[in-house]
Amino acid sequence: MNTTSITEFVLLGITDLPWLQKGLFVPVLCCYFIDLFGNLMIVYLVIKDLTLHSPMYFLLANLSFLDVLFSSVTVPKMMAEFWMDNSISIKNCIAQLYCFQSLGCTEGVLLAFMGYDRYVAICRPLHYVVIMVRNTCLKLVFISWMVGFSTSLVYAIMTANLPFCNKNNKVKHFFCDVKPVIKLACKDISVNEITMTIVSGFLSMGTFSLTLLSYCYIAGHLFRMRSSQSRGKAFSTCSAHLTIVTLFYGTAVCTYLGPTSEVSIEKDRIAALLFTVLTPTVNPIVYTLRNKEVKKSLKKYLKMDL
Repeated sequence: MNTTSITEFVLLGITDLPWLQKGLFVPVLCCYFIDLFGNLMIVYLVIKDLTLHSPMYFLLANLSFLDVLFSSVTVPKMMAEFWMDNSISIKNCIAQLYCFQSLGCTEGVLLAFMGYDRYVAICRPLHYVVIMVRNTCLKLVFISWMVGFSTSLVYAIMTANLPFCNKNNKVKHFFCDVKPVIKLACKDISVNEITMTIVSGFLSMGTFSLTLLSYCYIAGHLFRMRSSQSRGKAFSTCSAHLTIVTLFYGTAVCTYLGPTSEVSIEKDRIAALLFTVLTPTVNPIVYTLRNKEVKKSLKKYLKMDL
């Protein structure tokens, strides 16, 4: 058996059908454009509009900025792969893997903190301005980035230390993700799989549990409200966040908590397409359509430009 080390991988793309990949170029390009425009617009509005200078919108702006980076790590190269050579060096592959995992983990932690922000605003409104001060918000964002980028080092280091041989260098994915890449290693990957499941499970279940706990308290508080109008107003501030949490965790859990089998990797390509292209595109739309303050701010700045 030839065990000569390889220097690059070949990404097989979203599907094995070349005509379908080319047909996906325009929809993916449109989604990416909406993603960039929508999320950067939210960041701009939060910075410029004084009425949006609150903890809730500060965290939202950080989420939007994360979404821009998150999709930009994979989508531009994926669109290029529709028309040209889809090879990537092992070093660049590990770098892409690390950036993608880091930003994804960071977003999961940030979503949990956004849930905590809603809990304080609804359940402890009189203490909100005392608890969610500027320094607290900065610390929450800093912790999100630190947890995301430090945790993902585990994936990157373990994957980089695997031997890859020229018996197979074809990654069954449209970008370098952990599961399809470690599948190509020339040694037993059971330790990597177990470690990945433990780390992913601990982080995703931990952040999801914190988010769920926040909403359990919120739900209990809403049920105790006598005014249906107050209840509806309080819930409306949470609905957009709940939608994003459902999309994010629904696809992420299905992708990273399963075994590294051929069937699971095929399904992962579809799930990954959802949370790299669709979810970052949906986020600004959901927050814009469901948030009166953001819509009001957007209308104001559009009128100024006109």
